[in-house]
Amino acid sequence: MRLWLMIGACCAAPLLAQDYLEVDGALSDDDFYRLVACAAPPGEPCSKPFLHWPTDTAVTVALAQVDDPYLGGKQRRALAAIERAIQYINRAEAGLTLVEGNPDEADILIYLIDTDGSAPITGTGIDGVDGATVSGARVVVWSRSDTHQISHAQIIFSTNLHISQYESAMIEELTQSLGLLTDIRTPVYEGVSVFSQDSNAAKDLGPQDIMALRRHYPKEGR
Repeated sequence: MRLWLMIGACCAAPLLAQDYLEVDGALSDDDFYRLVACAAPPGEPCSKPFLHWPTDTAVTVALAQVDDPYLGGKQRRALAAIERAIQYINRAEAGLTLVEGNPDEADILIYLIDTDGSAPITGTGIDGVDGATVSGARVVVWSRSDTHQISHAQIIFSTNLHISQYESAMIEELTQSLGLLTDIRTPVYEGVSVFSQDSNAAKDLGPQDIMALRRHYPKEGR
């Protein structure tokens, strides 16, 4: 099985051009969904494929690594942020469920890494983590090139991410790990959407965030 990866980023993480799109004002539901799901500028074609997890089983999430700078209050805050993000995403009632799982076999693994983003991460031995430069939080999503079905994902936190931003970063990265990988740059969504490129104020899904999740994972009978 040949796998390829797509990377999304938030907060202070270094960004590639395709990590966000800048728009003017609020977007229609159609434009919002296509932007976050396939990096389509309003009224234009997609520049990324639509990626999905299989929905026949729950997607499991686990904290996989906690480096020394996070021991204590930061680790507790991160664990609470994971529980809260899972709760809020499941509350959207999309056709996909997240559950906490065992880090030895979870689908989405979260790493609290001792890096300040000044250089690429080295020495972890983890594919998708080593070589990444992360000064905030970043998600790496692996998917099949033929079906675009997601196989696994990794979320990386750096020491530059302030503890007060853990909740907003966690729900953004977990939401993006579901295949919604592109942020939006416009003041309209600051504090409103977890996909806002320039704000970490949203600690819960906004109305259009919920809409996008439901469109990406339709629930049978809705």
